[in-house]
Amino acid sequence: MVKKHGKKQRAKKRQDRTGAAYSSAAAGTTHTHTPLPDLSALPLVPHGSWRVLDLDLAARLVAACRAGCQPCQQTLITKMVKEKRATLAALAGAVYGTLPTVGFVASEATRQWAPLARTAMQAGTGEEAFAAVDAMDEAAATALLNDALDHWAMGDGPVLAEAVRKVAEGASRRGTADPMDAFREAGMKVFTLDDLDLGDVDTYHLAPNYGVTLMKTTTPDDQPMPMLVLYPETENAGIEDLEARTDWEHWGLHGMPDMDPHWRVRARIADRSLQGLVHVGPDGEDDIELWRAAETVSLPEHWWDLLDRAQHVLVAGPVKETDHQALQAAGDAGELLAVIARVSFH
Repeated sequence: MVKKHGKKQRAKKRQDRTGAAYSSAAAGTTHTHTPLPDLSALPLVPHGSWRVLDLDLAARLVAACRAGCQPCQQTLITKMVKEKRATLAALAGAVYGTLPTVGFVASEATRQWAPLARTAMQAGTGEEAFAAVDAMDEAAATALLNDALDHWAMGDGPVLAEAVRKVAEGASRRGTADPMDAFREAGMKVFTLDDLDLGDVDTYHLAPNYGVTLMKTTTPDDQPMPMLVLYPETENAGIEDLEARTDWEHWGLHGMPDMDPHWRVRARIADRSLQGLVHVGPDGEDDIELWRAAETVSLPEHWWDLLDRAQHVLVAGPVKETDHQALQAAGDAGELLAVIARVSFH
């Protein structure tokens, strides 16, 4: 019994150290991916001064990503998300604290957190950035980590490490530093949209898009209200995408969802048409665009009049089919998100 207990303890310690499944640790069949990357610059990323980073876990995770080993990635990502949030913040901060933009395909969690990472790198203090990572639910933290690992897996480790060192040194000397200069000094060619002279870049079709169906509903006080129902129009559009890109609540077709004035349904008075569904960010610019009208279609008079009176629209989705039965099915299954958006006439 003592011998068996000792074997279990050693397997458990091996599991904790390597992140492998218990069965693999117990059988001695764990494996490693070499070479392990040099992550000695990672502690320079502001992540909370008193928190100890697990550089071994971080190195093995990056190595697993570069090797494309899905079992190791899954196990190590879960371990980092559940137990090593400071290390997660440092790995992500090395990327988004130095890059000027998050890229078109980044998750909503990354888009919201990246400005905190840039501020942390420039100011040399990571308490606010770490607190935001620590407060994330596991889905958001996993999305942030996966986005960061995409950069580490591309072999940019030495460049990221050098950029971190230069930005950290610059922050300590001057209080601020330009991440772009750090990348250039590290030997990486950096191009901005201005450098490429592309003019205005339309990113709408780089993200999942939706179509809309006109419907009507009634408020709890039995007043009619216009309603838009979203259905997926491109690949990856659906419940997971809406959950990642919006903070809409799950709605079961009972009562009214919350009203969020940042969500706008744009309507054009001249031809009585709808133009799009967008979220307006703190700077007054559109930061999320879920639907854009492909062509101008004048609305039925009764629906436009209702829109004009209500000044708000209940937006719900996604549904697989554009009918009431599919809407009811999505609501019953808990797969319907909704918000009350403002109407912006122009």
